Amino acid sequence: MNRWAETIVHEIERRSDDLIALCSRLIQFPSENPPGDSREISRFIIDYLAQYGIETQIYEASSTMWNLLATIGRQPGKHLIYCGHTDVVPAGERSAWAVPPFSGAVQDGYIHGRGASDMKGGLAGILFATALLHHLNVPLSGKLSLMIVPDEETGGHLGVPWVLERGLITGTAAVIAEPTSPYNPTIGQKGSCWFEVVVHGTPAHGSLSPMKGNSAILKAARAILALQKLWEMKPDIPPEMKRILALSKAHMNELHGGDVGAVLDHVSINVGVVQGGTKVNVVPDTCVLQVDTRVPFGLAYTDVLEEAKRLLVDAGVEAEIRPYGFQGNANWTPPSEEIVQRLVEAIMSVSGQEAYGVLQWASSDARHFRAHGIPVLQYGPAEIAGIHSYNERVSVVQVIQCAKVYALTALTYLTA
Repeated sequence: MNRWAETIVHEIERRSDDLIALCSRLIQFPSENPPGDSREISRFIIDYLAQYGIETQIYEASSTMWNLLATIGRQPGKHLIYCGHTDVVPAGERSAWAVPPFSGAVQDGYIHGRGASDMKGGLAGILFATALLHHLNVPLSGKLSLMIVPDEETGGHLGVPWVLERGLITGTAAVIAEPTSPYNPTIGQKGSCWFEVVVHGTPAHGSLSPMKGNSAILKAARAILALQKLWEMKPDIPPEMKRILALSKAHMNELHGGDVGAVLDHVSINVGVVQGGTKVNVVPDTCVLQVDTRVPFGLAYTDVLEEAKRLLVDAGVEAEIRPYGFQGNANWTPPSEEIVQRLVEAIMSVSGQEAYGVLQWASSDARHFRAHGIPVLQYGPAEIAGIHSYNERVSVVQVIQCAKVYALTALTYLTA
């Protein structure tokens, strides 16, 4: 096995230009979601794998959303799944980018563009590592599958859960190539509680406000202020989570500065969309808020919904609260799981640095694997500060490191 490990690392170094070119090419596909159309990038991936003799199965969740499955190994034994998504968030105002968002330009040690960190750097890594293992005829005692999904950024309903719920693939472990820090894969995620708040008012001529009419937008403003108190909810942290939570908070504080790690044991709240009114001179009769909260270990998402309702009542705001988008509780894969141990060992082997798993402040597709009894963690190259922002980029060095980690993890997990 040591000989194979040395060979694999050497080959990734030798072919690193090909890996970076692959990442750059993936970024050049404008796979923004919404609107969501994975066909062009999916065809490229299918052709790329075919060059290495790897056949890809296509499962259409819709006419424009293609899920791809490809497997090497096929011997009896364990089954490791490498998962990545092809969609990216919209690039936004093009003029705000220093480098065009779909250029895939390689400059100053970085690959630039929308999706570079989230997550085409990781996607390139799992594609490259799998193709290389197959090309080198590495003897795997089990199966390694690529699960490439088209829908993650808008809730993922046509991606990972669509595939798993239909029984199209199952496995003994999974790794998602989502962005992380270089030495800290994420082994657990907060839960999600997205909801809409619908507020009604009474219309009137705008020139008569506030003497006439009852503005739904003003009521919604009071609702926004009231909902900020969700942060004050106190979770009952399970004893087994306290150590990993402390490690994760310290990691976040070091990564972001200040006390940002506090989000891990609080309910975060973001009122991301406010829609109300019909015309500037009409008192608005309706306002809708879309609210994103993330739920820590020790609270259920239903607890957050109930508290939101109570806060609005206490604030004197009559409103309808209805679930929207993500709903689910915090979940994790314990560090004792073999796939966690193998990937952490691979990081330390490649980097020479201490590595350990941490909890993530957001939610992810990992919850779907865990719901199907598949231990899973996330690891991928990233510049965390640029994710979903202008001038997103990813380090060339990190992309290469992650590809090595993916290859070595598959080698050790499927030969143990």
